[in-house]
Amino acid sequence: MTASFEKAAEIILTSELTLALTGAGISVESGIPDFRSAEGLWSKYDPAEYATIEAFKANPQKVWKMLREMDKVVSRAEPNMAHRGMAELEDMGCLHCIITQNVDNLHQAGGSRDVIEYHGNVSTLSCLWCGGRYPATDKQNENLPRCECGRILKPDVIFFGEAIPEKAMNRSFQLASSAGALLVTGTSAVVFPVNTIPSIAKQNGAGVIEINKEKTQLTNTITDIFLQGNAGDIVPQLVKAVKRKKEQDA
Repeated sequence: MTASFEKAAEIILTSELTLALTGAGISVESGIPDFRSAEGLWSKYDPAEYATIEAFKANPQKVWKMLREMDKVVSRAEPNMAHRGMAELEDMGCLHCIITQNVDNLHQAGGSRDVIEYHGNVSTLSCLWCGGRYPATDKQNENLPRCECGRILKPDVIFFGEAIPEKAMNRSFQLASSAGALLVTGTSAVVFPVNTIPSIAKQNGAGVIEINKEKTQLTNTITDIFLQGNAGDIVPQLVKAVKRKKEQDA
């Protein structure tokens, strides 16, 4: 693995634009199960019944039963060493933007400043009817958080049936087409349209570094270096390798 870390560090340090693509796997060590896992939300709540925009509009009271459970898990979570390691890479000028599928705000809490959120963020709530917007903390004591207009608020996360924010999608594609390196971390990148980002980066000649507990469909097709293990263990090791390489090249 030492040689792999050294090669990964070299790819990062020779890249003028380095991106990270992250998914649920990076937050598992913070206590947030993957929604699709045995302990995840979809084991208790059918997403077709609770996680579509149509379901929310038809019966927001019902959907908020699931949302309250999600909020309890996310609100207790703290950034782990993987989140903090990526923020450190950004501070070193070695990571320029994170594209995340997560809604937990842990990248920002861990110190990252440039984060593209594909699926929104739980930290704010909006009214679908009048457009009112509130910090979630302002409404945390309300069983059913309501807007001043009286309607029940919706978290600013993307429900099934809603479009990925156009700004997030366009910017991520633009960056991927110019990237010299891509860190794919805690995701198998199978969900459209985020699954196109690794191939766009690869077509541009980017070195793809994959950090996952298990091999994915990317590992033997697009990935250049596969660093296997928990993101909370691997990312800090990668940061150390980048620092070592930087010192050697100084």
